[in-house]
Amino acid sequence: MRIGQGFDAHRFSAETGEYEIMLGGCAIPHDRTVIAHSDGDVAIHALVDALLGALALGDIGGHFPDKDPAFQGIDSRELLRSAYQKVTAAGYVLGNADITIIAEKPRIGNHADDMRRALARDMNVEMSQVSIKATTTEKMGYLGREEGIAAQATVLLVSAGP
Repeated sequence: MRIGQGFDAHRFSAETGEYEIMLGGCAIPHDRTVIAHSDGDVAIHALVDALLGALALGDIGGHFPDKDPAFQGIDSRELLRSAYQKVTAAGYVLGNADITIIAEKPRIGNHADDMRRALARDMNVEMSQVSIKATTTEKMGYLGREEGIAAQATVLLVSAGP
C-alpha cells in the first residue's frame, strides 16, 4: 500500500459576472473565474499531487510545468489520466481518494456526485472509491474573504496484484 496527499489553491479574478469554474472535472457556476495556467481545477490538481506523491514521483509542477505552453488552458482531466497511468504502470490501483474542497463559494453539495463520477471515470474505478467533501474557513483568511479556492486530497494506492 502507498498513501499520498496533495494540496492546491488558486486565486479568483477580481472581475465578477456569470462564469463557470472547473472543479473535480465539472463546470460549476460561479461569479468569478480562477486565475491559473491550466483550467485551474484545484480538486484535480490536489488529487494528481496525491497520486504522484504516493509513488514518490514529485509533484504536478514537475510533470506539467506552468511555464510550458503545452499546458496553457489544458483540461485538468488530461493531467489526471496521465498521472493515473503512472499509478497503473507502477503496479498499483486506487484503493480510495478523499478530496476536500475549501471555499466559501461556490457551494459544492449539489455537484459532488457529478465530480465523483467524472473522477472515477478518468481513473477507471468505482464511484464508491472517490469521496468529495466541502468546507469553509468560517470567513477566516484568504479563502474566507473569497479571494480564492483550495483543495486537499488523500489517496490510498494498493497493489494491482500478480
